[in-house]
Order: sequence, then structure tokens, then C-alpha cells
Amino acid sequence: MCGIIGITGTRNVTPLILETLHRLEYRGYDSAGIATVCDHVIHLRRKEGKLKQLEALLKKEPMPHHSHCGIGHTRWATHGRPTTTNAHPHSTDNVAVVHNGIIENFLELKEHMTHNGSHFQTETDSEVIAHIIDHHLQQNLSPLDATRKTLTQLEGAFAIVIIFRQFDNLLIGARLGSPLAIGFGDGEMYLSSDAIALAPFTQRLCYLEEGDHVTITPDTWHIYDHHNKKQQRPIKQTATSGATIGKGDFPHFMLKEIYEQPAVVGETLESFINPLTRTIAMPAKTGDLSHIQRMHIIACGTSYYAGLVARYMLERTGHIMTQCDVASEFRYRSPVLCEGDACVFISQSGETADTLEAMKLVKAHHPSIPRIALVNVEESSIARMADHVLLTHAGPEIGVASTKAFTTQLALLACWTIGLAKQRRHITTQEEQQLARALIEIPTLMSDVLAHERQIRAIITQHHITKASSVMYLGRDDTYPIALEGALKLKEIAYIHTQAYAAGEMKHGPIALIDENMPVIVLAPDSAVLRKTLSNVAEIVSRGGNIILFATKKTIDTSGLPPHSCFAMPDAHAFTNPLLYALPVQLLAYHTASMLGTDVDQPRNLAKAVTVE
Repeated sequence: MCGIIGITGTRNVTPLILETLHRLEYRGYDSAGIATVCDHVIHLRRKEGKLKQLEALLKKEPMPHHSHCGIGHTRWATHGRPTTTNAHPHSTDNVAVVHNGIIENFLELKEHMTHNGSHFQTETDSEVIAHIIDHHLQQNLSPLDATRKTLTQLEGAFAIVIIFRQFDNLLIGARLGSPLAIGFGDGEMYLSSDAIALAPFTQRLCYLEEGDHVTITPDTWHIYDHHNKKQQRPIKQTATSGATIGKGDFPHFMLKEIYEQPAVVGETLESFINPLTRTIAMPAKTGDLSHIQRMHIIACGTSYYAGLVARYMLERTGHIMTQCDVASEFRYRSPVLCEGDACVFISQSGETADTLEAMKLVKAHHPSIPRIALVNVEESSIARMADHVLLTHAGPEIGVASTKAFTTQLALLACWTIGLAKQRRHITTQEEQQLARALIEIPTLMSDVLAHERQIRAIITQHHITKASSVMYLGRDDTYPIALEGALKLKEIAYIHTQAYAAGEMKHGPIALIDENMPVIVLAPDSAVLRKTLSNVAEIVSRGGNIILFATKKTIDTSGLPPHSCFAMPDAHAFTNPLLYALPVQLLAYHTASMLGTDVDQPRNLAKAVTVE
């Protein structure tokens, strides 16, 4: 989603804002802009496209070098086309504003302000904020009071940062439904939607609570709640550093993050597994859920597929009835929740709008139902609203297409499932140790898969995947969600139409699509349903299908398929198959997109964190 930044201090602010905007690029965007205030004049530069276009404009039309206060924005279009005119910041003579989110009542507000004499220049919902604040300033209200009165008129979700023509060192920020954090520097203060943006400048952050607004100067800050009462919010030390987001020797962040998976999955496992006893130790924040009778898993996109895998784990190993919902559907289907239920909300960022709204719905209407957050960001909105927190250790993920966040979610869910089964006395100590031992082996087995990356490239070439108009993925049991995830990855970054099916559904329609031009990617790990999957493979082969098989060497040797159609996977415990089979489908999507020359890290129309509906 969009990224926003505000800085006030004593240095020339333009290069600082540009640096933070570069660090926000990973979120996805289609235009960018900067506004500074200097000598009681607001200076504005905006440009459609990537930051290099904005930087070129700034070389032709530089900002004043003695501007010490400013705001910046990377925009992902919601209301209005991705044009220079619609790029943020939006300004009047007296104020400039950057905004994440959606103002749902902007049409009514725009009509009202037009009648009051405002002249709108853009197609966006955000511009109305600047005009309303300006209107209240003209009624002789202070910047703080003008902002407060404006906030009472806005409906929707937003994080806002504002600068004022008459105040060369003042920032005002507000949040409702979108994240915003204060950063504390040495004679310099920051407001940002993302801690990563501030990593070069500070590791001391304060996260605004829902409904908060704040006034900031280079050496002061005052936080107020939605009742305008002054509040103290905790200042925390973040582990995010400037070094964590470099690509190193990798051509793309996505490939770097694929290769980080053995390490980050290992760190996530270590947070649960006692290496001496090979047993699961549930962290304190996970709570005692031994009484739970039914689990509801709510998530979006890749996190939803992690939830689908967890359904197999929780029902098979934990003996807990489990339901998995897309968050945007859960919110509107009047879900029936009962005593003995628990809700798990999965989100890498912890700010996913639909997932957050689903959590709010549960909290408002079913306050006794435990809310469990599974996130990668401990200070995120979803984590703060939860009763229990499950924290992955993926580190910052820059590539828009999720890789290491997904596998760390799977690793955590696997450990959590074993812990719940142990609490509920559904597994013996011997079974617990066997599963824990299988998980401990996964980082090494992941490294083994990555060591054969070149073979994935050969498969793509030999099976003409880059030329395919459509690709089919098949999986069964707990690798069916991995097939769904593999199909999503290819859609996201290679822009190839893909569809994933449960292999047992082939005869119920999808088999009609089979011909020699459609690659069919089959995930067939050793499991109780392997023979069934191989029967589906035989059906495809008999119809001239273009098969690519991911399976163990033993399975490949008996499949009758030529070697160039197969990728040999390491032998592993069936419980860990989803973790292991996620890697080759990530590599296949990555190398296909790389061969096609698409923007792998920032695919078109996509954003890293979807913070609006």
C-alpha cells in the first residue's frame, strides 16, 4: 500500500525524504511526491511513475536547500488514475497533506467544499482533506484545532501527515485504521507508515493507537486520543536496521528472501522447540487454549493459504474442528461464533485492512471469543488488538510476493499445532518428539532444495512455461494449498493465468483443459494420498498433458515420466511437506518472471500491505 513520511529537524529535509521513500518502494506504488515548507511557502514536486522520475524532476526544479520540514508519499492508486496530478502530496496555499487509506464520504465532502468556494484539481479522495483543513484555518483556528475539526468530518480509514505554510517546523499526524509511527532522532522527529523507512535515522519508535493524533516539532511531541485528551504512548526500540533491506549479491529482493528461508524458518522454530528435549515449549503470549472446540482462521491472500494448511494440521494432529475464511468474506457473511470457539487472524504486516476489520467485528460482537494474532510485526495493529500473539521471525520482507513470511507462518503454525495437541493430550511425548525432530530437519532440507535451483530454470525452458497462456497446478491434502500458493505466485509476478485444483477434482471438469500446450505442475510428496495423485498424473499423461512433477526420487523413478519433467524433492516427514514444497513453486514463479523481464519485486497493480478494502 502507499507509504508516507514526515520529517522536521534542522537539516535539508529533501534528501532525507527521498531516502525514506526509496525504502518504502517495496510496498508498491505508481507515483510519488514531496512537499516542504520554507519561508512560509509550500513547495511541491510530484511525478507519475517510479522515484527516478521524481528525482529527475527535482534536479530540474530543486527544492530550497534550507527546507527543514516536509512530507513525502509513494502512492498506489485507489481513487483516481495513477497520474502526476493525482499524486500526493495534495496542497492548498496553506497546507499540504499525505494520506494512506480511503475517505469513504469524500464525494459529499467535496460537494460541500465546492459550494464553499474550494477548487479541486484531482480525482482523488485525499485532496478533500487539504481543503477542509484550509477552510478551518481561514476561520482563524489553530493548525491543531483545524485538524481536529477536520478529523470529525472524515469517514473511512486513514493515516495522515500535514504541514502548514505558516509553521516551518510543525508536523501534525493522525491515524484511524492505517498505521502511523513517531520516530525520535537527535534534534529531528519523524512520522511514518513503516518502521523500515526510519531505520537509517532511528530505532526509537512510538506507535499511535487507533484514533490518535499528534503534533510534532524537532524536539517536542504531544499525542492526543480521539477525545482530544493528551496521552502517553510507550516508546519502543525496534530491531529494524538499515542493513536489513539490502539485496546483497542477489538481482532481486524476492530471490534473496527465498534464500533466507532456511535461516528465518530455523529462527521461528527455535522460538518454540527445545533442542535438547525435542519438545514444544509454547511462548507465554500464545496462552492456554486447551478448552477450544473450534478454530476459525481468518486471513487474505498468501496468509489465507497458510491458514488452509493449518486446517489440515489442526484437525489431523490437534483434533480441533477448524474453519478457514477469506477475511473480506468472513466480515459480511454474519459468522456464527459460539463459546468454545477461537479466532486466528493471520497477516504478515499485521495491518491488512480486511483482516483487521474482521478482528474488530469479533471483538465488538463476541468479546469473549479469544483473538489470536499471527503476525511478523509485533507492534502492528492486529497484534495490539489480540488476546494472544504468535510472532514469526521472518524479518523485513521487501518483495511484494510473499515468500519467507509464508514459510515462517507455516513453521509457526506447525509448532503451535503440536503445542495445542500437547495441551489437549492428543499426542504422546514420543509423537511430539518425532514431529519436533521432523521440523528441526526442515532448514537443512530447504537448503537442499535451493541447491538445485538451476534445475528449476531448465524445467521452465524445456516446458515452455514463459510462452504458456495458462498453467495448471495440482495438489492433494495439505499440499493443495501449496498448489494454490504456487499459482498465485505465478499470477502475481509473471502475469500468466494460472489455476490450482485439488487433484481429486480433475475428473469433475478441469481435465477438459488438458492439452500439450498447458503446463501442469503436480505436487506429489510421499503421503497417504500419493497413489491417488499418481493416478491423476496418469490421466493427464494419457491425454498428452505437459506434466511437471515435484516428488521424491523414489516416486519419480516409478512414475514413468522423463527426467526433464521431474524435480526430485528430499525425503521428509509427511507433517512437514507443505513447508518443503513451498520452495520449488516460489523458484518456478521467480525464474519465469525473471525470464519474462517483469518487475519481480514490485509487480504491477500490487501492494505489499493492503491497508484499504
